[in-house]
This record gives sequence, C-alpha cells and structure tokens, in this order.
Amino acid sequence: MFRRKGSHCVATFAVDEVRVLRKVAGEVVALLTDGMDHGDPVVSRLFPDIYPDRPEDSSEFRQYTEGDLKTGKIDQAGAILAALPDEGEGEVRLDGEAAEAWLRAINDARLAMGTRLGISAETDLSEELDEALLDDPGSSRVFQLSVYAYLGYLQESLLNAIPEID
Repeated sequence: MFRRKGSHCVATFAVDEVRVLRKVAGEVVALLTDGMDHGDPVVSRLFPDIYPDRPEDSSEFRQYTEGDLKTGKIDQAGAILAALPDEGEGEVRLDGEAAEAWLRAINDARLAMGTRLGISAETDLSEELDEALLDDPGSSRVFQLSVYAYLGYLQESLLNAIPEID
C-alpha cells in the first residue's frame, strides 16, 4: 500500500478505502469533540489513568494534560481527512511529519475499534473474523473486524515506508 517516493510516503486509495478512512477519522474526531465521556471505555483506553491506584492524582494530571492530548488526537485524525481526496479515488503523499500523524491517528482508531469489538492482545483476528463470518456473513461485526484488519495492514505498510524517508 504505502511506498517510498522521494521523501514522501505515497499510496493510492480506491473509492471505498477513502470512504472508510474518512468515516473512521471522522468518528475519532466526533468521539473527542461531542461531550467526551470519561465513563466510555474507548475514552478510557485513549486517555488511560496515569496513576491507576491514585484516582485523585490521575484526575489532577488529566486536568493539566488532557486538553493538549485531545487537541493532538483531533489534529492527527484531521491530518488523515486533509490528505485524502474529497471524493473518489486518489493518491496520498505524506511527508515525514504527516506520516507520523497518520500513524498516531490510525493507532487511536484501532484502539477505539478494538475496545468496542472486545479485541485484546490474545485475540486471534483471523479466527475472530472467521467465526463472525460463520455466524452472520452480512453482520456489522464482520465489516468492523475487516476495517480493523485493514487499518492494521495500512499501519504496517506506513511503518515500513517511514524509515526510508530522508
């Protein structure tokens, strides 16, 4: 998918890929801007307690850092939206800084999806997808697991292209 072209990471996305990436990045932005709920497991995963055994200290730390972290996550998702074609297929060219923003945004999206889907480090994604296909091939879970897997593939291809950037 992503490859090095000069000092950029370059990929060509099909119409459906553009739609999926726009939706995923938009959902991350919405999660962080529409009354962010700290009781939401996804928000807790994206903003974990720094001191899990000391809630007051975690709350104080969050008070001083969360605004900047949240802004950074929104900006990173925005970097995906800004680089993608408005509609249709197209090529994306990322310099080193944009590529790193994409990596962080993809990671946030995967953390959010993984939390919602109940995916853990022990989950065998192929097995999970096979099971979902057997249960109901047209289910939203099959689609979501497929998007999660696609984001992992995209992330890996970008990671492999970044070290080659000058």
